[in-house]
Amino acid sequence: MSDRPFFSNLKCRECGRLYPKQAIHICEFDFGPLEAAYDYDAIKESISREAIESRPKSMWRYRELLPIDGAPTVGTQVGFTPLVKADRLAARLGVKELYVKNDTVNYPTLSFKDRVVSVALSRARELGFKVVACASTGNLANSVAANAASAGLTSYVLIPSDLERSKVVNSLVYGTNVVGIEGPYDQVNRLCSEIAGKYGWGFVNVNLRPYYAEGSKSMGFEIVEQLGWKTPKHTVIPMASGSLLTKIHKAYTEFAKVGIIDAEPFSVYGAQASGCSPISTALKKGTDIVKPVPKPETIVKSLAIGTPADGYYAIRTMKETGGSAEDVSDEEVIEGIKLLAETEGIFAETAGGTTVACAKKLIESGKLPRDESIVLCITGHGLKTQEAIHDKCGVPRVIKPSLREFEALVADELAGLETAAAS
Repeated sequence: MSDRPFFSNLKCRECGRLYPKQAIHICEFDFGPLEAAYDYDAIKESISREAIESRPKSMWRYRELLPIDGAPTVGTQVGFTPLVKADRLAARLGVKELYVKNDTVNYPTLSFKDRVVSVALSRARELGFKVVACASTGNLANSVAANAASAGLTSYVLIPSDLERSKVVNSLVYGTNVVGIEGPYDQVNRLCSEIAGKYGWGFVNVNLRPYYAEGSKSMGFEIVEQLGWKTPKHTVIPMASGSLLTKIHKAYTEFAKVGIIDAEPFSVYGAQASGCSPISTALKKGTDIVKPVPKPETIVKSLAIGTPADGYYAIRTMKETGGSAEDVSDEEVIEGIKLLAETEGIFAETAGGTTVACAKKLIESGKLPRDESIVLCITGHGLKTQEAIHDKCGVPRVIKPSLREFEALVADELAGLETAAAS
């Protein structure tokens, strides 16, 4: 084990200027975003496949590549969700090898946001914050509320006031302070920046953003390990701010950089809803200038960020890896949710339906090859957005408690089952 610190500095993504490891997120010279920088030589001396495999199955088994100084204190059981080999979905989509990274079962709030929050709050404690907060489209609010409660931290979550009721309840239950803002997410985010500046609270996706964002890398690390220490050829990722896509890319490249895997070519693809698709639209137009969407109109509220903070970097990453982006209608999102549920038994929220539907489009257009490994990143559970599919899945058939009525109801189906069994 090296004595040198693995997490060394914050670093401007534009000019490369280094900053101390404090609660700051913007370069004071060019306003570029700050991100965590590491001593990869020191990490290379410390980390190995064997060392990782000997550790508990959580996202913290990759701790050398996460931006905290000591041991994690929040969310120690987060991560290491299943990577499901999705043969039935692959057959429906007409591809050879397909996997689903299933963060619908992430602990404790059933979304990938538990990864970023566990890092942000562990770092918030190291920095001495007593009050933590966030701007959120739902999943992040749930995770901040739950993880702050478990850590004994006071929390505030600010959300658009028209958020799905289930996501609001899933924050309120933890005793957090929920504040609904009349306006889209971007206005919520701007207000949070003002509050962070005035009161000095630890906003996970504002002044703690460099730490928070790094938690997303754990999803990429797990995919590589669960594939037998191989990088998938193609990864399809939902985009809100675009951060998750850039961090999964960073995870794949970091593992090669520290010698865990050999560097192999791979491509990453972004998925958005057509009602709020600033990144996908820009990529399709061949530009890296992301035009804001002032009033998102989609059922996919968790991806409805009209001014994506990492949009430019997501576009650059997709271009550099030979990937692409796609967007889909709300109707296609619902079909994507149902397709994943009916083939793999995984109930995803609307962002998951977006990922499946966009992958389908990318495959049909030839942008996503049918004969190479594909991973779909499914980021949240469908129980959080049930409103989106009410009246879209049929209704139960109701009978009296009578065997005769049951047999009459399913007569045709029983005949079909008998024919299938005989053939």
